[in-house]
Amino acid sequence: MQYLLMIYSAQGAGPEYGTPEFGKLMTGYQTMTAEARDNNVFEGGEPLQGIETATTVRVRNGKTEITDGPFAETKEQLGGYYLLNCKDLDEALSYAAKIPTAEFGSIEVRPIWDLTSVSE
Repeated sequence: MQYLLMIYSAQGAGPEYGTPEFGKLMTGYQTMTAEARDNNVFEGGEPLQGIETATTVRVRNGKTEITDGPFAETKEQLGGYYLLNCKDLDEALSYAAKIPTAEFGSIEVRPIWDLTSVSE
């Protein structure tokens, strides 16, 4: 089953870019990604650019509204994701715990709804 592991943290909560601590964080990501690839569960994953690059689209009463920024005001921001194909939720959670940002942020794990199995 596919699971989306969404990586959230507050801006400035993690190590600063260019510091040795940031290098250690990136090494942790490389290690986790390599493990997921080696175990054939990795299907995708990427970091996202900062929230200052976000654009939100809403349609209300037939009118499209476009605003700069994320969809909600929150301290924690979506910074990236992994798409994994795991045997069950427990396996997905074990990978989520290995994501370095879990130490200062949070990882939301959600199963992907397989719409191919839904009959009309």
